[in-house]
Amino acid sequence: MDYTFQWRAAFRALPDMLWGALVTLEVALLSMVLGTLLAIMLALASGSRFRAVRALSLSWVELARNTPALFQIYMVYFGLGSLGIFLDSFLALLAAITFNNAGYLAETFRGGLRAVPGTQMRAARSLGMGQFQAFRLIVLPQMFRVVFPPLTNQMVWAILMTSLGVVVGLTNDLTGVTQDLNVRSFRTFEFFAIAAVLYYLMTKLVIGSARLMAWRLFRY
Repeated sequence: MDYTFQWRAAFRALPDMLWGALVTLEVALLSMVLGTLLAIMLALASGSRFRAVRALSLSWVELARNTPALFQIYMVYFGLGSLGIFLDSFLALLAAITFNNAGYLAETFRGGLRAVPGTQMRAARSLGMGQFQAFRLIVLPQMFRVVFPPLTNQMVWAILMTSLGVVVGLTNDLTGVTQDLNVRSFRTFEFFAIAAVLYYLMTKLVIGSARLMAWRLFRY
């Protein structure tokens, strides 16, 4: 093996890779916020008395959970493009990860809602709360206490899934920047090793922050 490592050139590109890491975090955070909002609606829709609403929720969850994430990105970017709906790489990746997050989290939230005793809602209504107010102030906080660990896992998955943006031409996230540096320098091992470390640190940051939030929010 006569490969010569050249770490100096790789470390000189570290600022560019850190900016790419910020874009990665931006996509992951936005997709989680939007995905969480959609997942709550899908979880509620799964128990709707309207068959069409239940069917829509079930179809979303089935497609998101049982098709590859790469296919979902392709369908948003290329599939919608063939229908005349053109999204740039950033928005296509964001939409696809949001779709995926919502599908996975909908089932998580549905289980979390079932874990909250129905007596909680009845007790809140007996105190004069409206249905929406009772759901927002009583049911949702208890649900999030139950689903917080899988919610953290989904955030980690969202960070890692952003790396698929390179297949639709996203060049300013961490994987896109790393790929561009690799093409220009052919130092594959060095650049992707640093990128792997940055992904590792981002996921560890999320897990550590989540543990701190859980300790602050759910210690009682």
